[in-house]
Amino acid sequence: MLSQSGWDVQDVGNVNIHAKKGVAIREFPLNQGHGFADYLLYIDGKAAGVIEAKKAGNTLTGVEIQSDKYKTGLPEDLPAWFRPLPFCYQSTGVETRFTNDLDPDPRSRDVFSFHRPETLEEWINEESFVSLDKVAETQVPFGKPSTLNLRLKQMPELIEEGFWPAQIIAVKNLETSLAQNRPRALIQMATGSGKTFTAISFIYRLIKFAKARRVLFLVDRGNLGRQTLKEFQQYVSPYNNYKFSEEYIVQRLTSNTVDKSARVCISTIQRLYSMLRGEELAENEEEQSVQGLENVYDKVPPIKYNPIIPIETFDFIITDECHRSIYNLWRQVLDYFDGYIIGLTATPSKQTFGFFNQNLVMEYGHEEAVADGVNVNYDVYRIKTQITEHGSTVESGYYVDVRERETRQVRWEQLDENLEYDSNKLDRDVVAPDQIRTVVSTFRDKLFTEIFPGRTDVPKTLIFAKDDSHAEDIVKIVREEFAKGNDFAQKITYKTTGKKPEDLIAEFRNSYYPRVAVTVDMVATGTDIKPLEIVMFMRSVKSRSFFEQMKGRGVRVINKDDLKSVTPDAKAKDHFIIVDAVGVCERDKTDSKPMERKKSVSFEKLLQAISLGNTDTKVISSVAARLARLNKNMSEQDGKKIIELTEGKSLSGLVADLVTALNPDFQESKARQDNPGEDTLSQEQIKKAADSIIKGAVKPLYNPDLRHLLLEIKKKNEQVIDNVSSDTVIEAGFSKEALEKAKGLVTSFKQFLMDNKDEITALQILFSKSYKSPLTYENVKELADVIQKPPHHWTEDKLWMAYAALEKSKVRGKSSARIMTDLVSLVRFALEQENELVPFPEKVDTNFKAWLTTQEKMYTKDQLHWLEMIKDHIAGNLSIESDDFEYAPFSQEGGLGKVFELFGDGLNNILFELNKTLAA
Repeated sequence: MLSQSGWDVQDVGNVNIHAKKGVAIREFPLNQGHGFADYLLYIDGKAAGVIEAKKAGNTLTGVEIQSDKYKTGLPEDLPAWFRPLPFCYQSTGVETRFTNDLDPDPRSRDVFSFHRPETLEEWINEESFVSLDKVAETQVPFGKPSTLNLRLKQMPELIEEGFWPAQIIAVKNLETSLAQNRPRALIQMATGSGKTFTAISFIYRLIKFAKARRVLFLVDRGNLGRQTLKEFQQYVSPYNNYKFSEEYIVQRLTSNTVDKSARVCISTIQRLYSMLRGEELAENEEEQSVQGLENVYDKVPPIKYNPIIPIETFDFIITDECHRSIYNLWRQVLDYFDGYIIGLTATPSKQTFGFFNQNLVMEYGHEEAVADGVNVNYDVYRIKTQITEHGSTVESGYYVDVRERETRQVRWEQLDENLEYDSNKLDRDVVAPDQIRTVVSTFRDKLFTEIFPGRTDVPKTLIFAKDDSHAEDIVKIVREEFAKGNDFAQKITYKTTGKKPEDLIAEFRNSYYPRVAVTVDMVATGTDIKPLEIVMFMRSVKSRSFFEQMKGRGVRVINKDDLKSVTPDAKAKDHFIIVDAVGVCERDKTDSKPMERKKSVSFEKLLQAISLGNTDTKVISSVAARLARLNKNMSEQDGKKIIELTEGKSLSGLVADLVTALNPDFQESKARQDNPGEDTLSQEQIKKAADSIIKGAVKPLYNPDLRHLLLEIKKKNEQVIDNVSSDTVIEAGFSKEALEKAKGLVTSFKQFLMDNKDEITALQILFSKSYKSPLTYENVKELADVIQKPPHHWTEDKLWMAYAALEKSKVRGKSSARIMTDLVSLVRFALEQENELVPFPEKVDTNFKAWLTTQEKMYTKDQLHWLEMIKDHIAGNLSIESDDFEYAPFSQEGGLGKVFELFGDGLNNILFELNKTLAA
């Protein structure tokens, strides 16, 4: 361990303290009463620390007293950096603990191995010494180095401008935790509440003020790494207005080399894992999430010390979506480095809390984010169809299409027996186009009447499909049912060609087209699409955390102008809709956790595990069995491709090698060949031989081209296309939970009116029904502004939809666009002054027609045209004055002069009557 970490290990009788920068001297004699140090550490010819070595199995905190005695026992005539010696290790070779006595309140901690001499030298470098003017505030003696732990206690005040309140709390709480030297901290913030911005903000402060040498930012997919790099590049320092990447080098790791000058490294956890193991990882291997790989491993292949990437490479490790990176396989990566670990997640599990020692420095859930206006809330619109719920049966004798899943080549086939399928087989073994069509057409028909009444542009919609083939079918039918072209609906999956997925996501986010994006899981986590207003599930999800991440795509807030730039007829994003076509919101979901068996682990995940070095016998056995099944149904052409990629080995040969490698007799025979002349073999010798055989057998599977080909062949199984069955809608409407939310909203609105009837001018007038002081547009705007602010975030649209969901028979104009004066109708209906909830312009129109019948004179065609314009103005503004005739649309038709010409001296009386009658 010492040699790998850069130390020259010497015997006390053959010492040369200048042989290398770092020298470790065995069994060094100390002053009388202090015994012998197992190892005395010299750096550049001066003593700097000690190591107390123990046998494996010994506990280490109990021997700290012994090593403390060593650090004070150095003979006075020997050179030392400090007395007592500042660096103390206790190690069994399996477990190592370290104490840095330069810290303000030294505390031992677990480390994977020993630090390099250069690192310890840096920690005792004179340039970082505490200055005389800092002694009082730091409580550290003058002339003692300023350690990272000390600097964390001296962080300056946060500049709060540009932060949301929750982000301020998160940064301050984290810095308090770090100042207390707590090694792990968890930040739970709702999706869309700015976790990444928060992280970049505190990373900037850690580098600038705590002088962190390097920070690691871990993600679980390549596209999230690219997105994170952009966010670092766009971050502007509140302290000097430089962009982050202008001030510090930010590196996204795409090879096995860490830039020594980089202050931030962004990496997928799978790349860092391969780097520590000394293996290359192709960049396209990072595009898949690590989610699910934890299920593959019974016995985790251990990480060993890698001298190229010492344990002190990173001072801080930030792991994004940390609920995925703490399982046994990836946990080793986090435990390897001697740095503070900070987890970011919106969906922690019990295991997440456990890993971070229950140190939850920030808890900010979706409900709080909605209350603060950081997230928008959602309602669930449920679509149930007969085939979705119960499947179908096609009788024998009918002709059906049979489609190859991968190539999508179709042939016609007559059924010789009944085809029966349930909902579990739908879109996997059997595709029922009319089921997809019924769901999509129902969505289309209800979109502008119930889901987003009054809209004309299809809101930005994200549909989650079961797999790439299912996504393809959905895109095709969406385009047909909405009678739109290719631009209208696009598939965004790992198999999309022609454009990079990031470019398609950017178009979906920033451009008018596409209106609908269909994905499997590529946009499920971490991808920011603020204009998104509909999240549609046409696949089920069992994991609670994954479902929350998928649902979270819709929660992000967006300002009105940015929303209108992509959805012109949207006034504001005050909520989003989950369209649930499979009952995903109704099913119980569980936290992801490692499973005990491999049978439910996908072939894709098994191959991914092997590519990362897994040689677990159960994994190899499972892969061998699946390859054997694949070999039976494989085409001759595919067989030739495999032989090319394996340099001459057939798939059956590959299977045979895997099976032979797992044979205990063959393993023992190989061990005897490796250890000739030994009568009895040790378990270690047999295991070494077994590892060698297995690694040789799986070597062809390290080739990513072969793995991709095997996955393609696996997917070439066939699907039956049921073009016979016709689907029907069982139910289409807001869910029970949505109705409960609507009921709560209506109740809260009524209570608000009662509580504020004497405080808000509009309510004073509407409660009293007195029009001595007429209700003005300014009065209504004041009311609208109040209800739109936290904690309510109410709009005319949201309130109207709530009443429409609860009292359909009494609510009119559900499909018309809302205007501010509709708030008058809402208040009157809530106060039971009106029996029906009618759009204010419609109410004005009814009153106008009634007023006309009371008039004793007949108006000319021109006069009626102007009266209609006056009526429309009152519908949108509550009243009209003479000055209003100077503005459009009146000014375009002659303005005040024209209206006087038409009505003469009777104009003022007409305006008085219309103001009094129409808005009543």
